[in-house]
Amino acid sequence: MKGRRIVLDHLGARPAAALMVDGRLDDLLIDDEGTRPGAIFRGICDRPMKGQGGMFLRLAGGQRGFLRGASGLKPGQPLLVQVTGIAEPGKAIPVTERLLFKSRLVIVTPGAPGINISRAIKGEEERARLRIAAEEATDGAHGLILRSAAETAEEEEIAEDIATMEALAAAVLADAEGSEPEALTEGDGPHELAWRDWSAPEVVTEPGGFVREGVLDAIAMLESADVDLGEGFLSIEPTRALVAVDVNTGGDTTPAAALKANLAAARALPRQLRLRGLGGQIAVDFAPMPKSQRKQLEQSLRASFKADAIETSLVGWTQMGLYELQRKRERAPMAPILAGLREHL
Repeated sequence: MKGRRIVLDHLGARPAAALMVDGRLDDLLIDDEGTRPGAIFRGICDRPMKGQGGMFLRLAGGQRGFLRGASGLKPGQPLLVQVTGIAEPGKAIPVTERLLFKSRLVIVTPGAPGINISRAIKGEEERARLRIAAEEATDGAHGLILRSAAETAEEEEIAEDIATMEALAAAVLADAEGSEPEALTEGDGPHELAWRDWSAPEVVTEPGGFVREGVLDAIAMLESADVDLGEGFLSIEPTRALVAVDVNTGGDTTPAAALKANLAAARALPRQLRLRGLGGQIAVDFAPMPKSQRKQLEQSLRASFKADAIETSLVGWTQMGLYELQRKRERAPMAPILAGLREHL
């Protein structure tokens, strides 16, 4: 089935959202019932991390947060922080002082004044129209970023989005003081994130959509470490320390087999990491090939990850010939979530 389609459904009691592109699962969100990225807390500074310039904070529910680059903070001081990613097992939740209030069309940025427009919007006339609409709608108390989805949106819709986010920002900032930690927002769930961050001409909301649209079949394939690339195979094995990725040529023994498999793996890797919720350190063992072909492979990797929304640093080759990446932990790993939902798949 050609085109893009968003499917909203539930797996058991958990909300879930799938983005299908040309009949293939391109992105997947399942509520992991933990602390969501984007949630905002009033934290209480607890203990500085000497030598790392960080501060541990007490958060609501007995949770701990860790703020990097903290300076001038004292134990017992209240601080508004926002969750930036998923905590590794046994570690504190990563947080930031830079609050962002995101909606589908706009982002309100307290402490960062000015109006900015997504670089994805190219037309000068459209950019000028959006700036005027934002200037007329904002109260000027905070900064604004108009997202790419604002392109061609009606002025009334933009104004409503701005008013909603500015009201939320004002309410949260008013709760900055207090002697006890408190959860102020819970962050967006899968259905809200799909509405906010994905675009598609059709949204399927009727119950049972995952079955009818083939989403469950695609999810079941994620339980296997192996991915058939057509030009070889990809194996993805998460460990406690890192994610190990192996590329092999399968039964192809032609001279070009390694390069073909490696290029196919480079194209597939962002989507596979995204669907599996994997981040942190990633080590890729590409199929053996001449060093002269590395530049072509690196170009393919850069192009593939440039189109991916999750921040990823392409670190480079190790002396043993592995390729290293560092990927932001924006999502919970999918494997334990799927294991707990197996009866619904």
